[in-house]
Amino acid sequence: MARQTNGLDERLYRYLLDVSLREPEILGRLREETASHEMGRMQIAPEQGQFMALLVRLLRARKTIEVGVFTGYSSAVVALALPADGRVIACDVSEEYTAIAKRYWKEAGVDHKIDLRLAPALETLDDLLGAGEANSFDFGFIDADKENYVAYYERVLALLRPGGLMAIDNVLWEGEVADPSISNSNVDAIRALNELVHGDDRVDLSLLPMADGLTLALKR
Repeated sequence: MARQTNGLDERLYRYLLDVSLREPEILGRLREETASHEMGRMQIAPEQGQFMALLVRLLRARKTIEVGVFTGYSSAVVALALPADGRVIACDVSEEYTAIAKRYWKEAGVDHKIDLRLAPALETLDDLLGAGEANSFDFGFIDADKENYVAYYERVLALLRPGGLMAIDNVLWEGEVADPSISNSNVDAIRALNELVHGDDRVDLSLLPMADGLTLALKR
C-alpha cells in the first residue's frame, strides 16, 4: 500500500533517500518497472527493503520465509543480504507477478537462493510445519492478503526459531486502522492482527511507522 514512508513531505522523503539509501542498480530498475504496473502500490518502499536487509544481516540469518512475493523486490533484498548458502522460501499464488520477480532474481544472481512456492501460502506453511521445520527459520516477512494475516502470523511464528524475527507489512493501512468509523475486511483483519501481537507474550514487539507500518516480532 505504500511505495514510500507515509507522512513525510516530498522534500524530506527525498532527503531521507539521498543520505541513506544504498540501493543496487538492479533493484532500482525493478522498482521502476513495478511502479508502472497497475498494482504497483503493493511494492514495498526502498527504505523498508534496506532496513530488512540490515535486520537479516544482524540476525546472521540463513533460512528465511516470505509470504507474498509480488514482483520480487523484498525477496531480492533479503536474498542479497543472505550468505552464499542462504535460502528464501517465497510463497505466492501469481505466476504473472512472480514471472517479473524471476527475471530480476536471475539478473541479480540470487535465483539459486530463492525457492518459489506457487500455491496458497497457508498450504505451503502447513506443509513446512508438517515436514518438521518448526523452530528452524531465522526471519520471516508477511506481506500478503490481509484477511489471512492472523493465520500467517501463527504459522510463521511456529516456523521461527527462538530469537528469530518476523516483519509484518501494512499494519497501519494508511491510518485507517485508527479511524473507528472505518470497517472493512482489510482494516478489521489488520486491527485483529495488531491486537493479537500486542498481547502476545511469545514475542517482543515493536511497531514502526515506516512505509505503511511495519511490525517487528521477535520470538522469545
